Amino acid sequence: MELTFKDGVQACIPTLLGYIGIGIAAGVVGKAANLSVIEVTLLAVIIYAGAAQFIVTGLMVVATPISAIIFTVFLVNSRHFLMSMATAPAFRRFSLLNNLGIGSLLTDETFAVAMNAITNKTPVNPAWMHGLNLTAYIAWILSCLLGALIGEWLPNPTLFGLDYALVAMFIGLLYLQLVGDKSKRIKHRLIAMLTVMVMLVLLMRFLSSEMAILVSTFAGCFMGVAMERKT
Repeated sequence: MELTFKDGVQACIPTLLGYIGIGIAAGVVGKAANLSVIEVTLLAVIIYAGAAQFIVTGLMVVATPISAIIFTVFLVNSRHFLMSMATAPAFRRFSLLNNLGIGSLLTDETFAVAMNAITNKTPVNPAWMHGLNLTAYIAWILSCLLGALIGEWLPNPTLFGLDYALVAMFIGLLYLQLVGDKSKRIKHRLIAMLTVMVMLVLLMRFLSSEMAILVSTFAGCFMGVAMERKT
């Protein structure tokens, strides 16, 4: 049975708690940094990246040059190149317009959901992916808007555990991907993840956190590809 836009919406629902929690926190932080509600909302619409929005807000507070802000955000979000490359083969037969739409709204969370489906041989298609991406996108924008509106009454989001919502969501996505893996290659996944963790710990001593994450991710991808070719 062909997947529909509605199926994509339903696939996104388990990730919404993370979007809502972190989105509200991002809105609160943005408001605390003296950004207007419109400015916070535009950050969500245009940048659409939690970590990057927190970074932009923090750098703006200390009057960082715009060139430094752009370069930092580029480094933080450069992992999206890797995510797009990983999902692209599943949508190769579809139109360029569909692929542009999919790639433009791909996030860490929708990437995890999509890769879980692709790994389990689910016949994904653009309609399903658009449902997944657009649901996440709209939830993020509304959450940031809500956070900005209630920012005056929620000065410290960590008191409510909102700072842990994103971590908890990723743990859940990882668990679902491992237990639902039908390819019998869990060992390969664990080795790739271990490679990333070890490289990250080592590189954090010499590089910025953004560069350490990027290089570690490349190392994990290289390890995963190497093991796949051996099987």
